[in-house]
Amino acid sequence: MGKAFINIENVVALASLKQEIDLNSIVQSSPSAEYRPETFAGLVYRLKKPKMATLIFSSGKIICTGAKSKRQAKKAVMKVVDELKQKGIVILGKPDITITNIVASGGLGGTIDLEKSIYSLERTMYEPEQFPGLIYRMKDPKVVILLFTSGNIVVTGAKKAEEVHHAVTMLQKTLRATELVHYE
Repeated sequence: MGKAFINIENVVALASLKQEIDLNSIVQSSPSAEYRPETFAGLVYRLKKPKMATLIFSSGKIICTGAKSKRQAKKAVMKVVDELKQKGIVILGKPDITITNIVASGGLGGTIDLEKSIYSLERTMYEPEQFPGLIYRMKDPKVVILLFTSGNIVVTGAKKAEEVHHAVTMLQKTLRATELVHYE
């Protein structure tokens, strides 16, 4: 019987500095920062180690993408704040940091009958002429799982890594019970 595997690919964190930020002053002190207010309201600030991107908004909101864990995402936000402070940007207090989305990919170790899955899984959408995967909106935990015939899956919408693992376990149990996953 196939064994599921799952890898966290991206952890997205939202931070609030609880103050307004002058994005032009960041651009002046950080030549690598990208800021084109006529096309996008946010400033792109990249970290080299760990390699991640952050969006900084004048409202004091920061969005961090590219982390592989909750800890790494929080560490990256703090690194951005520290770098900004070192460049003379006044930041009062510590940011409030929330994990808003975890994206994971993996496989179930077998193939999935997507045609039959739409009848056994609730809250699904499958239009193979539009997209090759079945979209499954799981209620508990509240995540979206993309399933592919190959057995590959993508999980998105989780707030904690435990939710990802729980969702995959529940999915695998359901597919096994309804004989929708086939192992070679």
